[in-house]
Amino acid sequence: MKRKLVFLKLGGSLITVKEQPYTPRQAVLERLAREIAQALAQDGDLQVLLGHGSGSFGHVPADQYKTRLGVRSAEEWRGFVEVWHQAAELNHLTMQALAKAGLPALAFHPMTMVIARHGMVASWTLEPLKRALQEGLLPVIHGDVVFDVQLGGTILSTEDLFSYLAAEMHPRRLLFAGIQAGVWEDFPHNTSLLTEITPASFKQIEPRLRGSSATDVTGGMAEKVRQIITMVEAVHGLEAAVFSGEEPGNVSRALLGENVGTSIHT
Repeated sequence: MKRKLVFLKLGGSLITVKEQPYTPRQAVLERLAREIAQALAQDGDLQVLLGHGSGSFGHVPADQYKTRLGVRSAEEWRGFVEVWHQAAELNHLTMQALAKAGLPALAFHPMTMVIARHGMVASWTLEPLKRALQEGLLPVIHGDVVFDVQLGGTILSTEDLFSYLAAEMHPRRLLFAGIQAGVWEDFPHNTSLLTEITPASFKQIEPRLRGSSATDVTGGMAEKVRQIITMVEAVHGLEAAVFSGEEPGNVSRALLGENVGTSIHT
């Protein structure tokens, strides 16, 4: 990956109404797609690997069936299929928005490509995804159910997938667009925004970070920041940002290198 490779996640809370099951924010999706297209058109060296959460689609049946904890019984496997169906439905809506913006986007569904071991990626054939980037295409991944050699089945979040991909592909930046301005030290009161987080400072603030205000089976903000810290520590020179995709233009600005939201670095 010799060009400017950036991983961008569109959070489930940003692209769906998380408190209303199976409700997309279609206008927001289409605006975000246009912002990605704008950034790619402006910087010819930019490569983007796009990921998105499941929001009010996949998290609802995932919580009902506790799919992330493992899949063994016939009922749990039916739940596994339902989570897959809902994750695929939101991905379909996302791909439609990207196509409408004129982007050459291709979906890479983790369920068909990834094998997990105890809730972590164990194997993933990356050559097709890398080839897509080399040819100037926009690969899209998403949180999904996968088969797990120890748990039967589980769910991998976009952060789980980014963790594996970052070590293999060495992006320059990780961008996480949600509905919050960044990482709040006092969520849900939201009066103290953290402008930066390092591994050392995270140890001090972690107890004050709280989980999501809506159903999120893959952990709240504290778990996401913990995963991001692990990624920036593992890949030399990697920087990350957590910021609001609600503000028009933020995604485009972040892709083009502007500092927005909370910066996370070593």
